[in-house]
Amino acid sequence: MEVHATALVDPRARLGQGVRIGPFCVVGPDAVLGDGVELRSHVVVAGDTEIGAGTVVFPFAVLGEIPQDLKYAGERTRLRIGARNRIREYVTMNIGTDGGGGETRIGDGCLFMANCHVAHDAQVGDRVIVANSVAIAGHCTVGDDVVIGGLAGVHQWVRIGRGAMIGGMSKITHDVIPHGLVQGPRSELEGLNLVGLKRRGIPRDDISALRAAFQVLREGEGSFLERMRSFAESESALVREWADFVLAGSDRQFMTPR
Repeated sequence: MEVHATALVDPRARLGQGVRIGPFCVVGPDAVLGDGVELRSHVVVAGDTEIGAGTVVFPFAVLGEIPQDLKYAGERTRLRIGARNRIREYVTMNIGTDGGGGETRIGDGCLFMANCHVAHDAQVGDRVIVANSVAIAGHCTVGDDVVIGGLAGVHQWVRIGRGAMIGGMSKITHDVIPHGLVQGPRSELEGLNLVGLKRRGIPRDDISALRAAFQVLREGEGSFLERMRSFAESESALVREWADFVLAGSDRQFMTPR
């Protein structure tokens, strides 16, 4: 373990094997740093924050400070960050609130580029890529393998399904179905994240089933929900995933094809 002489590490913090804490970092009493965690320099780890093994945090990131929520009254809540994440310069991630379940959670193997913000009670899955200056508001849910382009804003309570792609500078105010492609300042569901599906090795038959289902969403008869209900018995697991995602219920409306 290496702790720079200028770092302020509370003696009650729990540090794993091989932890490296660079100059001018501040680590609070309730912090837990897993094996091999590296804080490059000027990093603040506050509150009840746990950082998983192998995660690297770059200068001026602030993790575990109190929520930007006027309803927060000092209750004991948490931030849980998984393993092997890359958290770049000036990223902020807040602890949760009692009203939102008490925990902000980040999965494994994610990349958060410079100036990102993850607000209270957000739930972010594994292998998520969040580009520069993205803001993820409180209570959002972001599925595994999602990519969010730079300067995008995600409204509170929004759900983004697994494998979706959000274009840069998009405003996301409605839920996004799994593997959907969204782009533009007044964002609409443009199609499928075909590049992401191919990169993850999804079989061609499944991709074809998704494309056919998307055409039904775009041009079929009935309401959006009626079309989704028709997918519940599909032979494709990815198409059934759409139905499960939409029919599970949400506090937001759904982004639909133009």
